[in-house]
Amino acid sequence: MTKKRKFGKKNVIKVDPLAYNIGLIAPSGFGKTTMAVEVCEKLVGEDGYLLINCGKEDGIDAIPNAIYEDAPDWETFEEIADDIIENKDTDYKDLKVIIYDTLDELFRIAEPQVIKLNNRENPDKKVKSIKAAYGGFMAGEDKAIEIILDKVWALKNVGVQMFILGHTKTRTQTDPMTGTEYDILTNNMSNRYFNAIKTKLHILGVGSFDRSIEKTTVKKMMNVETKGKIVDERRLITFRDNNYNIDSKSRFADIIEQIPLDADEFIEAINNAIKLAHDKQSGAKSIEETKVEQDKELEEKVTEAVKEANENTINEEENEGLVKQILEKLNSSPKDVKQKAIEYAKDNGISLKEHTETPTYQYKQLLSQFD
Repeated sequence: MTKKRKFGKKNVIKVDPLAYNIGLIAPSGFGKTTMAVEVCEKLVGEDGYLLINCGKEDGIDAIPNAIYEDAPDWETFEEIADDIIENKDTDYKDLKVIIYDTLDELFRIAEPQVIKLNNRENPDKKVKSIKAAYGGFMAGEDKAIEIILDKVWALKNVGVQMFILGHTKTRTQTDPMTGTEYDILTNNMSNRYFNAIKTKLHILGVGSFDRSIEKTTVKKMMNVETKGKIVDERRLITFRDNNYNIDSKSRFADIIEQIPLDADEFIEAINNAIKLAHDKQSGAKSIEETKVEQDKELEEKVTEAVKEANENTINEEENEGLVKQILEKLNSSPKDVKQKAIEYAKDNGISLKEHTETPTYQYKQLLSQFD
């Protein structure tokens, strides 16, 4: 009798386009925020998405009725994320995706938090810059990557996917084999930061302008000048560039190379790529059947993930405030209430001294004993 293998399972293509990590980078004013909002509204409705204005980003200002929150600093971003994770089964039951606008601003607000964490953990070696944090040599930047990915993945674990927006710029690259220089349209932030996120994306679209320029020659005195006039302009999104001049990416082999800037075209491009991949599976069910199964699996997974997150998450700053409240309640509450709280803490192994190692959920439960 052949022994059944313990490890190894067959992947089934997810059929929900928002089940994938999506990124879109484009020039400022391109229309990426507007399109991202339209895509999410069409796929999941206004209750199904939330756009977070990170740092000094304000791309939402001109979009009527968009659902958003401002996160000018890391503390606010973390507060929003933690509230969603903690209350996903209730207040945010329909929330499916967060639009992070923009990636460069998200890293900018993460850097002061890294400095703060470094100084709290190393009070004798306080620093003022990200370059010096955690001993330098890019360790501070790596910590910024870590805290962002940890928070984004904590949201993904409770069923809130990622749609990341960013800005572009043209950079000169050098081919390592030939030494030839060439221009590439890519992100406008450090490669270390961008590549850390890019490697996690399933789809990265890059927005660009395709302009037709009409040249005219004007003779002035003894000189001849050539002037260019834009007579036509198209806004395009590239998912795959075989010439490697655009830093796009897709893990779907059959995704269309390029589309115009349009929410319906964007959705269709991803859905078609998913369908082509889905239909290559042996014994594939219909898209509709697969969706029903995957929706049920996701619901069960989210319920368990929310419970686990609430029971295991440690927020040191929140813990400090909760411990302070608990101590105040212990000093001011009647004897029987106080004894009830003490017994609860003892039975559940809750320490008021080692608050950096105690899940925040436990302190909240302890505090509720005084009600």
